[in-house]
Amino acid sequence: MKETKKIVFLTPSLPILRNEMQSLLPTGFTIEFADVNEKECHRKLLKDADYVFLGASYLDAELIQGATKLKMIQKWGIGVDKIDVQAANARNIPVAITNGSNAAQVAEQAILLMLATLRRLSYAQKSFMAGKWPNTELRTSCLQLTGKTVGLFGFGNIARQVAKQLQGFDTKIIYFSRKRASQEIEQTYKAEYVDFDTLLRQSDVLSLHAPFNEQTRDIISNQALQKMKQSAIIVNTARGELIDEPALVQAIHEQRLFGAGLDVFVNEPPQMDNPLFSLDNVVVTPHAGASVKEAVSKIVQHGFNNIALFERGEPLDPADLVK
Repeated sequence: MKETKKIVFLTPSLPILRNEMQSLLPTGFTIEFADVNEKECHRKLLKDADYVFLGASYLDAELIQGATKLKMIQKWGIGVDKIDVQAANARNIPVAITNGSNAAQVAEQAILLMLATLRRLSYAQKSFMAGKWPNTELRTSCLQLTGKTVGLFGFGNIARQVAKQLQGFDTKIIYFSRKRASQEIEQTYKAEYVDFDTLLRQSDVLSLHAPFNEQTRDIISNQALQKMKQSAIIVNTARGELIDEPALVQAIHEQRLFGAGLDVFVNEPPQMDNPLFSLDNVVVTPHAGASVKEAVSKIVQHGFNNIALFERGEPLDPADLVK
């Protein structure tokens, strides 16, 4: 009888997700789940794991080195900044992502944050629930999305979905990326390539869609913020570390920037005394860009398919492999 292979899912999850994953589990595999997002729990689970599947959990060099049977690391989504990829490479353990599986959902979240920030949704709701009726005030302090210039920092699957979904708002799309897209892709998404300085200066809405690494850490610095329009907003559904949070707080507080819509933070979960949360023109969500019911099965199946392919010795989609 063929031995079953063990998958461990490191990120704590609700029973409904566990049941979904159990129902989609490929033949020949078992799965165990972490109850807490703590290193000791992860160490025990990884001790005899063949494969690891994880979302917003850390997988450092020590854990990778201690997982002596580990064959492959599968990430839920695309961000691998919490995985020590170098340590995995040292042991010839491939790291895979679910490329493109959550692009439409995160793009929706980005546009949600654009609209909510421009229309001061957080402030409007708080005022309304406090018994006020700020109708006249909002009429003279809100901005529309229609007709604005939306700048995209990064132009991967999610950013392209943002550009696609924004076409109904009659926006102008500009973007900056480490690698310029082909002319065909630019025409498809009606996006114009600009340099980073131009992106900052021309954007009414700056939406961040780049991975976090040492090159992008604090890319939205005080210096960058000083180049932006006073009426501009920043939306971040990528990683919190792309923004210098104290500099952003200061810019909004001094009314050098209209506001921000943030789904991600430097520390997650953030402390509730974070100065960002006291600002009327900041809208926040709990790193929930891909958190929609319809995406769960798609992402789980994508990840499990990568694991099953690897176990059979078949190649994965190159777009799913982290180099």
